Amino acid sequence: MADSPGCCRPCATCLLCLYSCQWITAKKEKRKGLRTTKCDYSWFLFLFCVFLFTLVWLYFAIIILNDFHNFNEFIFKQRKLWLDWSLVLLIATAVLITYSAVLLVLALCLQLCGQPLKLHWLHKTLLILTALTVAAAFTGLGIKWAEEWRSARISLQATGPFLHIGIVGGMTLLAWPLASFIYRTRNRGLKVFLLLVYCMVMIALYLAPLGITSPCIMEENQLPPKPALVGHRGAPMLAPENTLMSLHKAVDCDVQVFETDVMVSADGVPFLMHDEELIRTTNVQAVFPERAALNSTTFNWTDLQQLDAGSWFLERRPFPTVQSLSAGDLYQATKQRIPSLEQVLEAAKQSNISIMFDLRPENHSDYQSFVNATLEVILQSGIPLQQVLWLPDGFREQVKQQAPGVQQVYGRKRLQNEKEPLLHVNLPYQDMSSEEIRQYRQDNISVNLYVVNQPWLFSILWCSGVSSVTTNACQVLKEMKHPIWLLVSDPFILQPAPQPCASGTCGSLSAAALGSQLPGGWLLLSAVLAWEHVTLQKGLLVQQDGLCHHHTTPGCCSWLVLLPCSPAARTS
Repeated sequence: MADSPGCCRPCATCLLCLYSCQWITAKKEKRKGLRTTKCDYSWFLFLFCVFLFTLVWLYFAIIILNDFHNFNEFIFKQRKLWLDWSLVLLIATAVLITYSAVLLVLALCLQLCGQPLKLHWLHKTLLILTALTVAAAFTGLGIKWAEEWRSARISLQATGPFLHIGIVGGMTLLAWPLASFIYRTRNRGLKVFLLLVYCMVMIALYLAPLGITSPCIMEENQLPPKPALVGHRGAPMLAPENTLMSLHKAVDCDVQVFETDVMVSADGVPFLMHDEELIRTTNVQAVFPERAALNSTTFNWTDLQQLDAGSWFLERRPFPTVQSLSAGDLYQATKQRIPSLEQVLEAAKQSNISIMFDLRPENHSDYQSFVNATLEVILQSGIPLQQVLWLPDGFREQVKQQAPGVQQVYGRKRLQNEKEPLLHVNLPYQDMSSEEIRQYRQDNISVNLYVVNQPWLFSILWCSGVSSVTTNACQVLKEMKHPIWLLVSDPFILQPAPQPCASGTCGSLSAAALGSQLPGGWLLLSAVLAWEHVTLQKGLLVQQDGLCHHHTTPGCCSWLVLLPCSPAARTS
């Protein structure tokens, strides 16, 4: 096995050392009679599969970042340990994908250089551990966080076109080492098998755009209005959650609804708090250490007013945005206290912002008294009742009778035999498809989906026509003027650009695209045929009147690139 002409001996030796941990040149290997065995090729195939497996996990890791704050809160609830686990996830995933990618590149370079693929046992062990780690991650995701599988399916509507382009590019690059291997191998059956598999994969990739669907494939004039923003506990990336500062920051972000959580103290005062315990968002462990683990509703209002509800925001930094806040904002955060519902309603009335809330905990024995106390505060506050959005299902009929102006929001889909038509629904974004969203909007039902933090997800829901989204990242979504991409499904036309063809040479003719609109507005952009010096026995292909015809005179047809007749994609 000789060195490839394009690979110098020191480079080949270095590659072999990194891959096989041996300083052995190709000539020495040849003298010893060593070759790349079937077992070695099996390990290369395993390496390739591990790389793809890890690459898929990297995609999932990026997608679940939208919901990772929920995971951080879950871990804190279980272990009382706060850490941004998304950073740990990304670092670990980056290490695994980098390791497998480097090994794969080394193997491909060795193949091009004509070196044997003798994977060292240490690499084999680490590859097995990598595969087991990723498999464990997927298993844990399926058991504890199964809804993220639906998030991944939704994400394909945003990333499908770009993933397709990336895969086509990767397969094109793979053609070089594959061609080198086919040239070197003497097994004709293996050659034919690899060529057939590669061609079948490429044909499938060329046809893949026909199956890509996305709500963002539409005419620009059909784009629905931008969804309204609902601040999840206010603006938790800019201020401590469920505080007056968080409400004011949400108002600055043009948020139309302040979404929060209400509990009722032991002496009957409704206040804002999400967790059943006060540990995560207050300094209760320092003020009342012996009562820190008790339910939030066991504290009276006087005790709650003594707690600091802002310093934790600076200490734990629940979002990376905390470090970019101004000194004034940081100081203001340290002065936050647990607000009462009365204080929040007054602030909402002055800011002309609506308020939507859950009343917790619904399984409490005194829940009816919680409802009564909350209704009493709402009715006495003087806030217009249409600015109050009621989420709790318990004693909803009583609420309708005592406060008929309050907007009723349901956390479920409508039923077939609905006695009273729903006007507002509030659901996780994984629970509604684009078709369902459009149908609800056609039936004049307001749809709010939560929690939406990433621009790609906001773009998909925007194109689907959702009414509003609940978000932690109001400062990010506020700045979006358009979806991150929008593909206009204009028909593609053939635009001939003939040039004379000389005998024995090929003129350059370009076709813009096919003359008919393909499903979903996609064209086989990846199926770029670059035929140079094409010669047919009965005539050559030339472009005439927008089509390629056979001619008896010498001619040619070079398909350079498929282009739309007008700009089809716009990014913002």
